[in-house]
Amino acid sequence: MEANNKFDKIIEARMKLKARFEEKMKATPSVADDRPLGTGPANRHGMPKLPVGQYLTQKWPVLDLGYHPDVSLERWRLTIRGEVENPVILTWDDFMAMPQTEDVSDFHCVTTWSRMDVPWVGVRLMDLAALVQPKETATHIMCYGYDTYTTNISLEEALKPDVLLVHTADGAPLSLEHGGPVRMIVPQLYAWKGSKWIKRIEFMSEDKPGFWEDRGYSNTAYPWRNDRYSDNDE
Repeated sequence: MEANNKFDKIIEARMKLKARFEEKMKATPSVADDRPLGTGPANRHGMPKLPVGQYLTQKWPVLDLGYHPDVSLERWRLTIRGEVENPVILTWDDFMAMPQTEDVSDFHCVTTWSRMDVPWVGVRLMDLAALVQPKETATHIMCYGYDTYTTNISLEEALKPDVLLVHTADGAPLSLEHGGPVRMIVPQLYAWKGSKWIKRIEFMSEDKPGFWEDRGYSNTAYPWRNDRYSDNDE
């Protein structure tokens, strides 16, 4: 009964968050772009199946900062804090007790490869946000990995229903080299916007750049606008 009550509260808070950001989500380029760049039939969001400058691969290349932190499930923690009403630190059991979402989405790497129709299992960032209740002042998040990686995302992108913190990919536990035990995926943006080995999410009242953004990569990262570098930002 207690778990059901918790889920009911998360669902209620999720609906309020969705209503609060719905118009901003609809206006994002990955949903509302009237001249998207790319090829192939329309994807799930009406954009071309393959963004401009990308090629298809069946493989899943490994890209990172050169360090694979080996974090056991017993030691893993997810801290969510900042501009929120209820900051939390989740253990693995806490995380797995959250509503679990199965989804299939595409993965677009800024280094020009795309992997299509990947099956994932994880927790929606929307549900984690519903748990901590972002303040009205919150506009962006910063994600931190156990490998010291950071990346920033606007809330209208982060709260989309296909943005997940995943623990399973292709029907198996997420491997270490791909960010296991948990990584974030952001299918409507280039994949660097999803932190591997994620350990902390900071809700912020203003935007600030993460690791690659500080080094000249785009702050917004829209694949269907070929939005790879900061001089492409709107």
